[in-house]
Amino acid sequence: MATTSPDTMSVRSPARVSSTSQSLDQTAASLNYHRVEEAFRRADTCNVVIVGDTGAGKSSLVNLIIGKERASTSPDSMGCTTEPTVYEHDVMTQDKTVKVQLFDTAGLDEGPQGTVPTAQARTALKTLIRTLKKGRGIHLLIYCVQGTQDARALQRNYKLLHSELKGKVRVPIVLVVTALEDREPEMEDWWRNNEKSISDLGMNFAGHACITAVTIDQADTDKLRQRREQSHHAVCNFIEQRCPQNIGTPRVTTNPLARKTKNIVLFGEAGAGKSSVVNLMAGQDIAYTSPGMQRCTLQWQEYPIKFDGVSYKVFDTVGLEEPQLGIKEYLESVENAYRLIKNLDSEGGIDLLLFCMRAGRISGMLQSNYRLFHEFLCEKKVPIVLVITNLEREQRMEDWWDREHAHLDKYQINVAGHACITAANYLEGRHKNLYEQSRVTIRDLVKTYVADGQRQAWIGGDNLFVSFMRKLKELLGGGSHIRNKDLVPHLTKRCGMSKEVAKQLVDMIKQD
Repeated sequence: MATTSPDTMSVRSPARVSSTSQSLDQTAASLNYHRVEEAFRRADTCNVVIVGDTGAGKSSLVNLIIGKERASTSPDSMGCTTEPTVYEHDVMTQDKTVKVQLFDTAGLDEGPQGTVPTAQARTALKTLIRTLKKGRGIHLLIYCVQGTQDARALQRNYKLLHSELKGKVRVPIVLVVTALEDREPEMEDWWRNNEKSISDLGMNFAGHACITAVTIDQADTDKLRQRREQSHHAVCNFIEQRCPQNIGTPRVTTNPLARKTKNIVLFGEAGAGKSSVVNLMAGQDIAYTSPGMQRCTLQWQEYPIKFDGVSYKVFDTVGLEEPQLGIKEYLESVENAYRLIKNLDSEGGIDLLLFCMRAGRISGMLQSNYRLFHEFLCEKKVPIVLVITNLEREQRMEDWWDREHAHLDKYQINVAGHACITAANYLEGRHKNLYEQSRVTIRDLVKTYVADGQRQAWIGGDNLFVSFMRKLKELLGGGSHIRNKDLVPHLTKRCGMSKEVAKQLVDMIKQD
């Protein structure tokens, strides 16, 4: 057996291989995998660690991400991953190919007599985490749990992860809940039922995804296929957002004017119905409501959609919610704003801003979101349209605009166009007709203001990032207490900047 040290870890143990049939299967498959020792030395990868109890679906999650059945899975409660195993996968972005290393780990709850005793599994995980932190680092940790578990069952492993990952460089932990293929009416219900308990127990996640990683066969329904595809996009989106900006192989990009895919930034307060609007435009359920995405930190999800022969990518963002930012939230906003701007820049810019609001009182926070995205992010150079949801009870949905648009003028919210709609699906009778009518309305709105051949006036870059963060601090009244020594390492480690560039940006952001 190869010795295990803080700097090296064996992929397979010969003694372990002979103990179970699952290990024998893995030994044959391991010829296709990188050795963990080699993976530690890689400086050109995005490192993702997947942890959880036995049977949580970690290996199935690996296969879901990769899109192939490469990791051995077990149909029962026996663990099928006996030692840390690394799988390499290429993530294709608009302008480059990024190599991702997925570290699959042994289950943490098999007890003293398990295939991998609990104490041994926890020690191996600690060694893996500490070794990666000493090297290139961990860019994302996925905590995988089964949907049959309640919130309290998650706490023991969470405490272990939180203890190992604490330090100057924050490693984001996202919760992925598996085995929800039969959850009705939608997989996201698990989170709605458990969100409060998770928060009350002191568990904080950088994001969550309620998914199915079940293998699809010919007899499966379209609904199950759709749920698996939705799950793939949800998990891969976490990884793409956390890939360092300074790694990857450049790809040949087309002229922005010739881009076939149009980019839409969708924003608005929580509860406005943004995810439902994505589904309405797409004509299918590809987005799920995500109250777990931390508010006021500018996180986003990407959804590719297509209608009437044109491809779009919708960036569904979390807008402003609270009047103040704490240190943690401000640092997250810095990181997410930089990634969003760089991502949009690499994708060729923004073709349309889709401002989503729920019918009701027009507030100052609505104006703040409008200013942040239209004025400060896009410098008023990108067309912006307003989508008003929750109008299914109106006799005529357009009546809302006739009554209320004057109030928008008072808040200096000026838009190029609007759509009064309902995004509430699964209703019957008149409401169902209104839903179909709303799909036509919003698609026509998008087509009208995303003009073919439109030159992209929006330009990303560090200057825009600085301006954006200054305005964010101004709008929320927070961030002035953030110290340079907090921001600089955050930009270097989490955003992939050099220390010199990070210092310059921080100095500029802090200027009054």
